[in-house]
Parts: sequence; C-alpha cells; structure tokens
Amino acid sequence: MTRIAVLGGGRIGEALLGGLIAAGHEPGSLVFTEKLPARAEELSGSLGVPAEPVADAVRGAGTVVVAVKPQDVVALLGAVAPALEPGATVVSLCAGLPTSLFEGALPAGTPVVRVMPNTPMLLGAAMCALSPGTHATGEHLARAEELLGTVGATLRLDEAKQDAATAVSGSGPAYFFLVAEAMIEAGVAIGLTRPAATELTVQTALGAARMLRESGEHPAVLRENVTSPAGTTAAALRELERHGLRAAFADAVAAAHDRSTELGRG
Repeated sequence: MTRIAVLGGGRIGEALLGGLIAAGHEPGSLVFTEKLPARAEELSGSLGVPAEPVADAVRGAGTVVVAVKPQDVVALLGAVAPALEPGATVVSLCAGLPTSLFEGALPAGTPVVRVMPNTPMLLGAAMCALSPGTHATGEHLARAEELLGTVGATLRLDEAKQDAATAVSGSGPAYFFLVAEAMIEAGVAIGLTRPAATELTVQTALGAARMLRESGEHPAVLRENVTSPAGTTAAALRELERHGLRAAFADAVAAAHDRSTELGRG
C-alpha cells in the first residue's frame, strides 16, 4: 500500500504534500482531506492532489497522516477507524495528543507514530521528533522518517520526552523570532534603518545557524571564538548575562514543557 492520505489541508498538511511531491511522489499516490470546500479546491488546484472524504481517503492508504487541530481528532478518528486498512501506519502531527488516544479509537493493533513538528516545515527545514506507540515497530518508524524527511530533519525519542521536544523545538522557532525582533529594534534604536537592521539580523542568524550545524563545535566554543577580551562582544554578552538571559530561557522552556503536559492531560 503506497498510497499516502494526509488528513487536514492546513499549512502543515500543505507543506507535507509539497515536500512529498518534491521528493518524487506522484500526485496520484497522494490524497488529502479538508473540511472547507474552498480550501480543498485551492490546494487540489495548486498541487494536483485530489481531495476526498475521510473514509475514501483512508481506504487503500498504507500511511495515514493526521494533521488536524487537536480538538478535531476524536471526531475524525470515528470516521477513520472503519475505513483503515489492516497494517496501515497512522502518523499523528497533533501537538500534545498521546498515541494511546489514537490506539483507543482505532482498530486493535494499529501502529501509531507520534510526531512533534515545527513551522519551518513550511520551508522544508522542520525538526520532527518521532515516538512510537505500543504497536509501532522500527519498520513503522522508518516509514514515518522517510515521510517526514521530505520536509526536514527527524529525531527518535521516547514518547515520555515529547513534551520536552515541544518545549525546545516545537515552540522553539518563536524564541528565535523574538530574539531577532529584539535585535532589529535595538539596531533601530542606535540609528540603523529598519530594513538595514533587519538584513543584518536575519543574515547573521542564518550564518550562525549554519556554523552551529556544519562546524560540529559546541555553541560555547563558537561563542568564545567571537568574543575578544574586553571587546564589543564581551561587553554585549556581559549585559545579556546581567539581565538573566540564561535563566529567562530556562524558565521559558520549563513553562512550555509544563503547558504541553497540561494539554496532553486533556
């Protein structure tokens, strides 16, 4: 069963479909569902992938990706369960929902893989944390990794670590956006035009990210390499430390973790 059904035509569903097509999947091997007719028509027209009702989309699919809002999942699974093919893998992109919820609503033995993606999926640069449910084997995880590898990087984690992954990478892009926003505003405050401050900040962030990824060095080493004794960087870092940057990040990530845990409890 090579057919892939993506349940949900929002931005994440669209990004995944686009990544699959870019990776060589034929549009005819893909199908999606979307409850808003105008959105379904728009997406089908732009990608060439058919939109079908849930039961029709699921029937014959070897992989079913659930990419709807968490509050819509229970009703959706009621339509999925009767049509799901034996042996089909269900991949959940729904934040905060445990694999046990899916396993309880689907036929006994259904392999479920829980995924925490993040919004850079829209650019093919996602970080996706994958966790197997009770019936998911290494083969099912590999299938999910192949699927999500079309839109970014993947990492296997125990499901108990999913709330931590949500706090670090699921919410993480917003932290970097906030830092970029603060740097741009600071640049404007010292006399740069907003376009200049934006270009300087964004390219600096891009270059720093590439150094982190490609150098293999610990962030502390890279930071030290930029910091000359008694220089401008040292002066700036001293102020960030004085204002408690590390403590603020520790508290922020802990708060996101706690909130993710609360949402998972319903």
